[in-house]
Amino acid sequence: MSAFFLKIFVVHLLALMLPGPDFFFVTRTAMSSSRAAALSGVLGITAGCCVWATLSLAGIHLLFEAAPILENLLMTAGGLYLTWMGAGLLRGLLRKKSAEAEAALETSDTSDKADSSRRRERTPFLFGLFTNLANPKAVIYFASVFASFASAGLDPAQKGAVLALVLAETFAWFAFVALVFGLPRLQLGYRRAARAIDGAAGVVFLLFGLGLLRDAAGIVTGF
Repeated sequence: MSAFFLKIFVVHLLALMLPGPDFFFVTRTAMSSSRAAALSGVLGITAGCCVWATLSLAGIHLLFEAAPILENLLMTAGGLYLTWMGAGLLRGLLRKKSAEAEAALETSDTSDKADSSRRRERTPFLFGLFTNLANPKAVIYFASVFASFASAGLDPAQKGAVLALVLAETFAWFAFVALVFGLPRLQLGYRRAARAIDGAAGVVFLLFGLGLLRDAAGIVTGF
């Protein structure tokens, strides 16, 4: 059984280390805001992971097989959320450029352009939670790879141990990422290259979201 848990630990760690929306959310929050805000976001991501892992252990893959429309609805909702996140970052970047170009409108523009950023700083837990729940990598991983472990004939106590291991590992990894990218030197680097970083993050979220919407449409049309 120890070998089984070691296998889960290694597979889940590899899944966590693959860059995705969760990673970009934590790194950007740590650099642009604070470690405390990033760690709050990490708690949100861990909560989202708890939802997916619990559903996977309960047999969500069987539910998806029986009713594919549910998977399609989840993918569509996730795609819309990630697209909204990416568009918000890019819109804020355009507003920032506009504010700098039109100093006379700086006060009102700054209020608008910073609104989305302020919301993320006030509620990083919720943004982390929704980012994970909308994460296409999480949906695919927990509904396929992780589900194969969940269907290995585990008793309730063993499933609880697997859930605890996955949650502890998720929090530890992203907390490490938050602490590293929250270093003063990296925060200073972010302030110097905020436009490029925000633009890259916006494009990444937008591509993830549009890709998820494309896959969801493919399930409906059969392509």
